[in-house]
Formats: sequence, C-alpha cells, structure tokens
Amino acid sequence: MRAVAYLRVSTDDQAREGYSLDAQRACIRAYCAAKGYDLIREFEDDGFSGRTMKRPAFLEMMQAIRDGLPDGRRIRAVVVAKFDRLNRNLYDFLATQQEMQRHGVNFASVGETIDTQGPFGRFFVQVIAAFAELESGIIGERVCHGMREKARQGGFNGMSPPFGYDIADGGLVINEREAVVVRRICRWKRGGKSFAWIARKLNTGNVPTKKGKRWTERQIFRIVHNPLHRGNLHWADVLSPGTHPAIVTWTPGRKGRES
Repeated sequence: MRAVAYLRVSTDDQAREGYSLDAQRACIRAYCAAKGYDLIREFEDDGFSGRTMKRPAFLEMMQAIRDGLPDGRRIRAVVVAKFDRLNRNLYDFLATQQEMQRHGVNFASVGETIDTQGPFGRFFVQVIAAFAELESGIIGERVCHGMREKARQGGFNGMSPPFGYDIADGGLVINEREAVVVRRICRWKRGGKSFAWIARKLNTGNVPTKKGKRWTERQIFRIVHNPLHRGNLHWADVLSPGTHPAIVTWTPGRKGRES
C-alpha cells in the first residue's frame, strides 16, 4: 500500500522529548516497514500549531490526497507518529478524516496503534479526537488565565509590537520614528480629518506601516483608538494601566473630539 508520512512540530514541542521531527520520522518509517507500506513521501510542518489547518505541508498533502502526487501516484494511507500531530481540534480532525475517506485513504497513528482500515479503528479515532480536543482546551484555558493575570498587572501579551513601539526585555519601548507618525495621526483626527483622508495623506507622503505596506482606514482607526498608545493595556475584557510609556494623551470621543 502506498503511504505518506505527516510530521509536525510546534515551537513548544521542540523541547519535548519524543516530539522532534527526527523522532517522528524514525517511528513512522519503522511502522511502515513492519506493515509492508510503501512510504513514498514525507510531509513536514516545522513550527506550526495543530490547532489550525493553515499549515503549508498539511495543505499540500491534502491537495495530493485529492488530486494525486505530481508524478501521478495516488495516496492510499497517511501515517503519523502520534494522533495529535495531524489535528488538535476535533472538528478539524473529523473534516480531515472525511476528506480522506472520500478519496479512499486510510489513516494510521503509530503511538495509539490506530488504523482506519477496520470499523473499530474508525470508531476509536473519534474517541481519541475528543480527548485531544479536551487536552488542547485545558491548555488553552490555562494560557488564557495566565495572560489575563499578566494584563491585570500591566504586562504586554502581544506577540509583535504595535506601530509606535518596539519590544525590549519583554516590554514595550517607544519607537521614536513611528511615534512621530502616531502623534501626527491623532493630531489630524483631533482636527476633524477622516480616516480615509489620513490614510491617503500618509500614503501620498510614502510613510509605510510597520510591515512596509500602505495604510488603510482600518489601520488608522486602530491607531486612533488603541489604548496602548495612551499607556494602557487592553486584553480580552481587561483594561489596565500599562508599564510602558504613552505616546499620546488624547482620547477620542465618539465623534473624534478630545474628551
């Protein structure tokens, strides 16, 4: 039976024993050799979470399941080292399984000794999927609680700095070049200019966003209304004074006037 391997490791998994790509590869190759599977391709996602299906190698594999590999060969089985390497969300996993079943592709997980060639394997997959989602949800709740407490204490929870700031030693520091633009935006808005006018003004002046792109009205709206620029933090339902310096003190009213 022609099979492909799917391997995935997230950033957090890198330090966990047995989760490395090499460990997964060795496990899958040994399994395929024992089962007599012809392992024709390995798909690897390095540094991607299993909570999303937007992973390059995963999407490439699913495309190959539907259309076949570039050389015309059809995939008949997908093998993973551990169940949660494929998906960590129950609904995503079941959607993946349904897509595989539509194209006559079996699924095998070495760690849980699952093989969907039989009805018991197909049933057991759904049970394991529920436990994987439960585990992921518990971890997510713990992370959410930790981030909420950090926000209450004035800590920054963002993964990347907002326009006007850089990150240093885990906190926000003012980027003076960008801060000038933030103050200019707020001054224009306070003077009654529209978001569209401000975006056009910046784009005409070749002032880039943090990612080097053109400004949009939505981005200008975020600059004006972001409490971070006024020295506050807003995460989920928590609004608290931050430990970072403010760029502006003006707070827009409902009609953009100073309040």
